[in-house]
Amino acid sequence: MAKKQHDKPDFESALKELEQLVDTLENGDLTLEQSLAHFERGVELTRICQTALDAAQQKVDMLMDADAHGGGELVDFGDSDAGDGQ
Repeated sequence: MAKKQHDKPDFESALKELEQLVDTLENGDLTLEQSLAHFERGVELTRICQTALDAAQQKVDMLMDADAHGGGELVDFGDSDAGDGQ
C-alpha cells in the first residue's frame, strides 16, 4: 500500500527535503519504483514551495502598493475591500 500523505512542511523544510530528493535521484542508485516515488514527492514539495512563494509575493505586493499610495497602512489579507473596489 502507498505511503500516507506527508504532513505539510513549512517552506524551508520543504526546500531542504526537495534538495535531498534531487541529490538522491541524481545519484542514480534507486529502482524505477523508488525513483517514481521520489519524483512524486518532489512534485508535492515543489507545489508547497511555490504556494509559499506566491503568498509571500502577494504580501510584498500589498505592502508596496500601500506604501506607493502614501497610506503606509497595512491591510489585513482577510479584508474584502483590499484592492477589489467593493
